[in-house]
Amino acid sequence: MSVEAVIARIEDIQRGLQPSPPTAAPAQSFASVMGTTASPAASAASSSSSSSVVQAAEAEVGQAEQPPGSNDSPRIAEYRSAVAGAGVGPWCAQFVSWCAKQAGTPLGEAGQGFQSVAAVAAWAQRTGRWQPAGSAPQPGDLIVWGGRHVGLVESVDPDGSIHTIEGNSSNAVSKRTYGPDGGGASGYVHLG
Repeated sequence: MSVEAVIARIEDIQRGLQPSPPTAAPAQSFASVMGTTASPAASAASSSSSSSVVQAAEAEVGQAEQPPGSNDSPRIAEYRSAVAGAGVGPWCAQFVSWCAKQAGTPLGEAGQGFQSVAAVAAWAQRTGRWQPAGSAPQPGDLIVWGGRHVGLVESVDPDGSIHTIEGNSSNAVSKRTYGPDGGGASGYVHLG
């Protein structure tokens, strides 16, 4: 095992031992604010899947490239494992593929995950999961910016602000906040 792998593992263990900070009340989804609901069974299944993918992503916040700018680290190599044939390179699509796989909703017809943002969007459009810009995203949806970048919707505030968790954002897994337009997002991918 390399020194870098040992250091990354120690950091993972230390992060796991730290107490979780108190959290504010969760943001409400657009559907709950608007009073629209699905059947209880559908809501429970979708909610479970959504919360699982968000939980998988939240646990990775702070994971970073080692060395910075390399598109690699032992943990990023783990994200690549969720994508058939993936190599070192931009890894935002690998990250969301890994999160979805952890939640039991792998991306792709055969659960193969995706190396590129364009492949994620094409699969979503092909399978009826694509929601165009201007749609109301839900926690657990993917947020797509053209063929450039993909992240995960963590929550949506009542005013429409969108909180995300993104891999390969400033060379790390990072949280971001955008206005209701998702910072110019081209669309969303509903996983549930």
